[in-house]
Amino acid sequence: MVCPGGGHRAPRHGSLGTHHDQLRIPLKAITFQDVEHLAYEDAADPKIVLVTDVIVRVTHAGICGSDLHPYFGREVGLDVGTVMGHELVGEIVEVGSEVRDFRVGARVVAPFTTSCGSCFHCSSGLTARCEHGQLFGWVEDGRGLQGVQAEYARVPLADGTLVTVPESLDDAVALLAGDILSTSTYGAELAGVGPGDLVVVVGCGPVGLLAIRAAFERGAREVVAVDRVPTRLATAELFGATPANFETGDPLETVYERSQGRGADAAIEAVGSPEATRLAADLLRLGGSLAALGVHSEAHLALSPGEIYDRNLTYSGGRCPVRHYLPASLLLAQRDAELIETLISHRLPLSQGVAAYRMFAERHEGCTKVVLLPG
Repeated sequence: MVCPGGGHRAPRHGSLGTHHDQLRIPLKAITFQDVEHLAYEDAADPKIVLVTDVIVRVTHAGICGSDLHPYFGREVGLDVGTVMGHELVGEIVEVGSEVRDFRVGARVVAPFTTSCGSCFHCSSGLTARCEHGQLFGWVEDGRGLQGVQAEYARVPLADGTLVTVPESLDDAVALLAGDILSTSTYGAELAGVGPGDLVVVVGCGPVGLLAIRAAFERGAREVVAVDRVPTRLATAELFGATPANFETGDPLETVYERSQGRGADAAIEAVGSPEATRLAADLLRLGGSLAALGVHSEAHLALSPGEIYDRNLTYSGGRCPVRHYLPASLLLAQRDAELIETLISHRLPLSQGVAAYRMFAERHEGCTKVVLLPG
C-alpha cells in the first residue's frame, strides 16, 4: 500500500494479517501532561510525512535522566500531550519512498536526535547539531518531533539517523548504545583522558558508570567514582573504580592520596547540577580538564572565568553527537554486553510507564535504568 508521503507499509500486526489502519487500534504512549504528571493514553498514530521518513514498531524505549528535566519543570515549553522519550530500538514497519538504506523488517537503533548525514555539522561529526535535525520527545507550540515511549514512532531522515542493530546483540543493550554508551565515550574524549591519568567521575548513574569504562578504555590508571548512594558506588567498584562517598567522607582526600596532593588529571561530571560541576572542579589539579555530560539548564557556570584562568582549567560540554559514535558504540556493546546489561535494573511494560517515571524520579533503591517494553 502506498502511504501519504510516498511510503510503503507492511502489515503492523502480521500474526493477524490485518492492516493497522483497518483495525483502528489506538496507539498507546506515555505523554506529558504537566510537571510531575504524565499519562498512559491513546496518541496519534505516526504516519509517513516526508519521503525520507520511516515508521518503527518500538520494542524497547528507555527512560533517561534527561527526561526528568521536563518532568520536574526544569525545562519548560513542552506541549501537553507530547509523547515522551528519546531512546529507541525497534523494527521498521513502513519506509518512505526515498529511504535508500533500510527496508521493512530491519531492526534498528536511533540516537536521541535525527540527522541528515550531509550538512556541515553532520559532515564534521557534530550530528547532534544537524541543520535539519530534531530531538525526539520535544514538541513546543505544535512544532517538533514526538517521542518514542510509544508502540510506534516516526523517524525522520532515516538514512542519516538510524543504525542497524547487530543480530547477536540484545535489544536492551543496543538501546544503551543509542544514548548513554555513546555519551560516556564522548565525555572521556572531551575530558582529554589519556594513558596514566587519574580520572574523577562525579555521579554514578548509568552515564557515570559507563564513563568509568570509557576512561579505562582510553588508558586511565585509576578512576575515582564520587556519589552518595551506596548501591551506585558498589556498582562503580564492579566497573573498576575506587568509590568515594561525599556524604560520609571527603573525596578530595581520596584524590590527593592518589595524586601526590595535586588533584585529578581529568573529571567527568555526569549529573547536570551546579553542585556536581563545583565538586568536579574542586577535585582537579592545576591544568586539569572537566567534561560536563549532565544536561544543564542553569544560566551561570558554577566556576568563574577567573578560576579557569588562574588554575589553567579546560571546561568542555555539549550534547553528544550520538550518531557519529553509534557504530563504534555498538561494537563496544557487543564486546561488553554482559557488563553493560547489569545497568538495566527494570524492564517494564509500557502500560507501567507512569509508575516507572515516578520510581525513577524518586530514586528508589536499586533503580538505575528503566527500559519500557511496548510490545
